[in-house]
Parts: sequence; C-alpha cells; structure tokens
Amino acid sequence: MIKRLGYERDIDGIQYLLQLMKLEGISCNEDLFVIVINAYRRVGLAEQALKTFYRIGEFGCKPSVKIYNHVLDALLSENKFQMITGIYNNMKRDGIELNVYTYNMLLKALCKNNRVDAARKLLAEMSYKGCIPDAVSYTTVVSSMCRLGKVEEARELSMRIKSFVPVYNALINGFCREHKMEEVFGLFNEMAVEGIDPNVITYSTVINTLSVMGNVELALAMLAKMFSRGCSPNVHTFTSLMKGYFLGGRFCEALDLWNRMIQEGSEPNIVAYNTLIHGLCSYGKMVEAVSVSQKMERNGVFPNETTYSTLIDGFAKAGNLVGASEIWNKMITNGCLPNVVVYTCMVDVLCRNSMFNHAHRLIENMANGNCPPNTITFNTFIKGLCCRGKIEWAMTVLNQMGQYGCAPNATTYNELLDGLFNAKRTREALQIVGEMEEMEIKSNLVTYNTILSGFCHAGMFKGALQIVGKMLVGGAKPDSITYNTVIYAYCTQGDVKTAIQLVDRLSNKGEGYPDVFTYTSLLWGACNWIGVDEAIVYLDKMINEGICPNRATWNALVRGLFSKLGHLGPIHIVDDILANGKVT
Repeated sequence: MIKRLGYERDIDGIQYLLQLMKLEGISCNEDLFVIVINAYRRVGLAEQALKTFYRIGEFGCKPSVKIYNHVLDALLSENKFQMITGIYNNMKRDGIELNVYTYNMLLKALCKNNRVDAARKLLAEMSYKGCIPDAVSYTTVVSSMCRLGKVEEARELSMRIKSFVPVYNALINGFCREHKMEEVFGLFNEMAVEGIDPNVITYSTVINTLSVMGNVELALAMLAKMFSRGCSPNVHTFTSLMKGYFLGGRFCEALDLWNRMIQEGSEPNIVAYNTLIHGLCSYGKMVEAVSVSQKMERNGVFPNETTYSTLIDGFAKAGNLVGASEIWNKMITNGCLPNVVVYTCMVDVLCRNSMFNHAHRLIENMANGNCPPNTITFNTFIKGLCCRGKIEWAMTVLNQMGQYGCAPNATTYNELLDGLFNAKRTREALQIVGEMEEMEIKSNLVTYNTILSGFCHAGMFKGALQIVGKMLVGGAKPDSITYNTVIYAYCTQGDVKTAIQLVDRLSNKGEGYPDVFTYTSLLWGACNWIGVDEAIVYLDKMINEGICPNRATWNALVRGLFSKLGHLGPIHIVDDILANGKVT
C-alpha cells in the first residue's frame, strides 16, 4: 500500500499508514523505509525524508549502509550539503562501512559545491579504506575539475588512475572548452594506444567544438573517422555539424545535413529543432522558421523558451512587430511562461518600432512578476532609445537600473556613448567616460572604437590619437574599425602620407587589413590632398590585392577628381573608371 501511495505521490496517505503501523506494533524492515524515503525525494521533500530516517528506530529497524545511501541521494537531489555532511559523520560514528555508491554520492556532493580539493582527498580515503573507486568516482572528480578550469590538474590525476572512456570524455570536454585541440587529438591517440574506443559522446564533443570554431572541414573529417570506427552518429552529432554550417554561412549544406539526418532515422529533438530554427532566423527566413516550429509540434516535440525567444528575436531583427506578437501570444496560450530572454526580445522589437512606452511597461511587468529584467534587458532598451535620439530618456533609464537590482556594464555605456556622439553631445560623452572610470568599468574594444569615432567626427583628431595610445596601454587589440577610423582621421587632417605608411604597414602584417573601407578613405585623402596620380596608384593596388571597390569607393574617387581638377580635367581617367561599370 505504501509503495502504491509513493507512486501516486500521496505523502499524507504514507504518513497515515506509518502511524497506523506504529500504533499496531507492526515491525518494519529497511526496504519499507527505502520506499518512503524515495517517495519524499520524488516530491522534493528531502528534509522530511531525513526526519523519517531518524524515526526508523521507533519501528524496530536498524539502519544499514543501504538506507543511508538512499537518504544521501534524497539530500543530494536538493543539494542539502550541510545535512549530507551530518549524515556522513553519523555513518562514521556508527561504524557503518561505506560502499562505492556512498562514496560516489559524497564525491558528487562535494563537486556540486566546487570543493574539488576535498573530493580528491575523499578519493584517496576511499582507496585507503579498500573501496576501489570506479568509473563514476573518477569521472565525477575529473569532470568537475575541468568545469572549474583545472584541466591540466585533471589530466595529471587521470594519468595516475585506470583509464575509462567517461574520464577521457570529461578531459576532452575540458580541453574543448579551452579550444586546445592539440591536446584533444593527443588524448585520441592515447586512447588508441590503450585500446579504448571513443564513443559517440567523444566524437560529438569534438565535432561540436570544431564546428563552433568554424573548422567544419575538420569536423567532417572527424565524422568520417567516426564512421570508419563503426560508431554511429546521433542527433547531437548532426546538430553540431549543422550549427557549424550555419555559422560558416553554408546555408544549403546545413539544410542538406538536416535532411540526411531525417533519412538516416535520427529523430530530431528540441535542441536539433532549435538549431535549425535559429539558423533559418539568422538568414531572415522567418516563414520557414515558423513552419519548422509548427512541424515540431505535430511531431510531438513542443517548443520551449529557446524556440520562442529565437523566433521573436528573428522577427525583432526584421522589425516585424506583428510576427513577434503572434509568437508571443502563441507562447502564452501554450502555457510556456516567458523568461528574461523572451521578454528582452520583445523589448527589442518594440523599440525597433519606436513603441518605447510599451517597452517600458513590459519591463515594469517583468519586475512586478517573477521574471525581473537583467542588464541585457536595459541595454536593449537604452540602445533603442539612443538609436532614435531619445538620449535624455536613456540617461534616466541608466539611473533607474539600480532600482531593479541591475548594474550597468561596458555595453550599457557603449550604447550611451554612441547615442551622445551621434547627437554631437561630446562633453556629456566625456562625462560618461569619466563615470565609467569612477565605477571601475573596464573599457572594451567597442568602447574605444566608439570614442575614437566620436572624436574624429567632432574634429578632435589629436584626442582621437590619444585614445589609440590609451587603448594599446589598456591591452585592447585594435581591429579593422580602429585602423579605419585612424586612417580616416589622418586623411581628414591632410596627413595622408602617415595614413599611407599605416596602410603599407598593415598590408605587410597580413592580418586581413586593409579592406575596402581603408582604401576608400585613402583614395579620398589622396585625391584631396596629394594628387590624382597617387590615388590611381592605390586604386590599382587595391584591385591587385583582390579587394573589390564598392559604390562608396568609386564615388569618393570621382568626386575627388572633379573637386580637384574641375570639369576640364583629364576626363580620360574618369572614362577609365566608368568603363569598369562600377558607377551609374
């Protein structure tokens, strides 16, 4: 009867029957209490399970390691760490001999609380007391060490123990997180030497990392190796590759892989569907994305918060308020409560449609409900306000963030700086920079580039170059935006020679610079400050380097030629440009 009530989660009925048994003097064995403790665990009443455990003496039952283990399991499920420690001390006091199952739960409890050093000591104690650690023991500790970034230490520990596939998987996952692929492939070789076959988890972990890193070709080679070893890919393997294709801009190949996955009988799960929907949304194919979400429902896979937030975000980026609202309403109708990501996506789409009062009310609803806004929510709102020139409102929102328990970060200030510079409110932008320094918010590359661009457009070229120096001292590595802004500044001041020297130096470094924007600034500067011949030299150089001029490049060159030479200048040069078919 108690077992049946446990399945039905009828806790009151269980307690009533236990009381009847006590009153009638019916003795109990530990199996009965294991059933009761497990019933409490299923309904999340670990403390009640512990209280019942302490009463078993009243029923003439003496605890053994078996019932102790079930109590530990119940406490562990709710991470009642302090209570777990107490139970462990009781076991030692009562002379209960711990088995491998007990130790594994204690190890898991320590690792869940990031106490890996204590877990390693417990491993040593386990061996000392003659209880040989198994694959679960070592995997628990090694995976926890990797999760905390102690991958090298985990590697050293693994070299002193018996090799298990799960341990290797934990190490490979740890090195993959750090994108240390040389070490990953070294572990593969080590497994081969020891005669240990990688499983689908091993291969899928590596394929996922390679795909995220943009190395889809190597990921495909890994898939081929997987097939050659007789290891069949699963839905996670295919999903990882599909994600890699989408990230690499290989849209058609991603869809082909999806179709192949279906043909080979791999049933898509929620992660696979969400990956496909995200890929479609990233390419603006919202009709197809919605169609996939409908299909997954028909196949018995119900959309979750990630599905809905991806669709709403896709509609937001397209500025489609109607589409986003329909998905929002469908989500609520289907009983899926929006999380902070979904709310933030809705704030974004409302801002893109200049519905700022609605966006503000939505944030207030979040605060009044069980889903308070976070810093990203406010950053989205501030960005929307700044893009529409509503700087005062954005500054007010910045000051209100603390009321909602949110602190501004570098992104918050970057959005405000961009808005202030665009509104030509340079003095206030400098005050914001000072506020960042007072709050010890470290400027990132976006911050520096925003200030640099703002200074240049305000004609503060000397200050702009000082920002570059500060940027280098701060350890931020310049990117193409930084270089292009500096080159623009030099050309605007008439110091085109210095700009040319910088472009030549960048070309020699071979880091992907210069680009079309670099040469456009240079050609404009040459036409206006040096001469047409110099501009044509760099036009030729640009084309020879495989950089295709765009409309802005040709416009800058033609305007520069006419501005410098007048309408009676060397028209044959203009004719040569027009012959390229680049100007309408």
